[in-house]
Amino acid sequence: MDKKSNKQTPKTPPKMSRQVMTAILIFMAITLVYSLVSDPATEVKQYSLSEIAKNVVDGNVSKITVEGEKVKVELKDKTIGEGKKEPESALSDTLIRYGVTPAQLSSTPMEIKNESGFGYWMMNILPFALPMILIIFVVWMFLKQAKGGAMQAFTFGQSKARITDPNDKNNRVTFKDVAGAKEAKIELAEIVDFLKNPKKFLDIGARIPKGVILTGAPGTGKTLLARAVAGEAGVPFFHLSGSEFVEMFVGVGASRVRDLFKMAKRAAPSIVFIDEIDAVGRVRGTGVGGGNDEREQTLNQILVEMDGFEPNEKVIVMAATNRSDVLDPALMRPGRFDRRITLDLPDRADREEILKIHAVKKPLEEDVNIKVVAERTPGFSGADLYSLMNEAAILAAREERKKVKQFDLIRSIEKVMMGPERKSHLLSIQEKKITAYHEAGHALVASVLPYADPVHKVSIVSRGNAGGYTLKLPLEERRLQSKKEFLDDIAMSLGGYVAEEMIFGDITTGPSNDLQVATNLARAMVTRWGMSDEIGPIALESDGGRTMFGRGVDDKDYSERVSALIDSEVSKIMNNAFAVAKKVLNDNKNVLDAIANKLVEVETLEQDEYNQIIIAHGIKPKVKE
Repeated sequence: MDKKSNKQTPKTPPKMSRQVMTAILIFMAITLVYSLVSDPATEVKQYSLSEIAKNVVDGNVSKITVEGEKVKVELKDKTIGEGKKEPESALSDTLIRYGVTPAQLSSTPMEIKNESGFGYWMMNILPFALPMILIIFVVWMFLKQAKGGAMQAFTFGQSKARITDPNDKNNRVTFKDVAGAKEAKIELAEIVDFLKNPKKFLDIGARIPKGVILTGAPGTGKTLLARAVAGEAGVPFFHLSGSEFVEMFVGVGASRVRDLFKMAKRAAPSIVFIDEIDAVGRVRGTGVGGGNDEREQTLNQILVEMDGFEPNEKVIVMAATNRSDVLDPALMRPGRFDRRITLDLPDRADREEILKIHAVKKPLEEDVNIKVVAERTPGFSGADLYSLMNEAAILAAREERKKVKQFDLIRSIEKVMMGPERKSHLLSIQEKKITAYHEAGHALVASVLPYADPVHKVSIVSRGNAGGYTLKLPLEERRLQSKKEFLDDIAMSLGGYVAEEMIFGDITTGPSNDLQVATNLARAMVTRWGMSDEIGPIALESDGGRTMFGRGVDDKDYSERVSALIDSEVSKIMNNAFAVAKKVLNDNKNVLDAIANKLVEVETLEQDEYNQIIIAHGIKPKVKE
């Protein structure tokens, strides 16, 4: 970070500014109230003592009220006046000196009031006390703000971990709340057993695992599983993100690590869970991740704390990341993270179980078939499936229905995959025709090539960034893909490009994403999976897109000649796929026209409608045997 950026002029905190404004407003309100109380609403005439005496002699006075030195005179014509008497003598003596006879004085009602009580003292003290009270109030607020800043300085190095109490039933998660991940739950069941009964392991000389790291794609349930372990064991759960350790000031992260482990040891048996640990656990000394000294000091402190655990500490450290390849080897060695559990994307059976869990609190219509939804969502993570069920419930509520239908779930699949329908995005007649032929080209190539997945839906309704889409799904779950399947997928991706060029003699920007996907797949075949005849079985790049051996993104493990050969092989795969797609569409142009014309008419073709068109033209749809 640039040093100049650290020497900025300090600004008044927003909270302090609000407090000063509040004090000013309170002062203004008090002043207004006081002015209304102290100032009379009606105008009062001022009389001298001689005028009061003359009115008494003339018999015009109906009442005289004396309050200390203040004399209030009420005349018979309802006029009210005020005057002041001499402080050292009584009013009656003064009036006699001004010519009022005792008879006239006795005939005039006169009331003497003693100035005392709360109101009297408040009216006299308030003008002096109000400014003093306001000053004291403002000074107190400034002192409070300064004290708060000082306390923050003292607590800056303390851990900010969120603690889940084992007795909190509302936030408690157990293994029954986690569907799928059977192997992971078996591994973690041993951790639960240790936390419940550590003596069984210690008696036989087994050393309890200090750490468990959960790796897998985003949304596969790493955090949920960690919470489930704590819930099953009934122990406190300390949860925070790796980024919460790192601050601008050096040493704060290490201090927070020490405080976190101190808290966990006090609450033992307990679980410390660090989410996204790659924020602080990246390989040291490579420059990857910014080379932040604070980050490396934080990582060093984590390593020290994990080494300091004794066998009977009964504190388990769990961590989650989807980038285990960038973690420091010292963090991953046995004795620190002893267990490494990989969470894969759920298969069909697991997806069905996950959907059932998310459907518990959602009323479903009788036509809902969870199994069909699970079959149509290959590649969905647990988080995607949660979003799917939630979107279906939102769609039902938006249409004023009390239960979720199967149609809601099917629509939600596409919404989660590609985004909402853009009904306001109206295409011109020519654009609609181009989009129809584009999607028809994708669908037809996929239906003809033997290793491509079958088509489930074709639509020219805009969703997200796509002007249209072709939905194809595999017939069965698979963990491995072959070279032939990849080549057919690339040809299918180029089907829209070829159809536009063949029918309209021109190319639009529509195939841009198709070209990116196909090119990336072809490059991965060459550099990662050894599927190039020219280069052979050599891995030149890792799965993350980085080059091998922990080097930076721009470093290469191959020469310029090999780089040129890679480009040549990628170009060869793309050109061959283009030729395959072109041959399929030329040989079946009448089918292409039929699909495109139907799409222009109805905009969306479901699997059954689409299959009827290709069957009528002699193409057999792919079905599960």
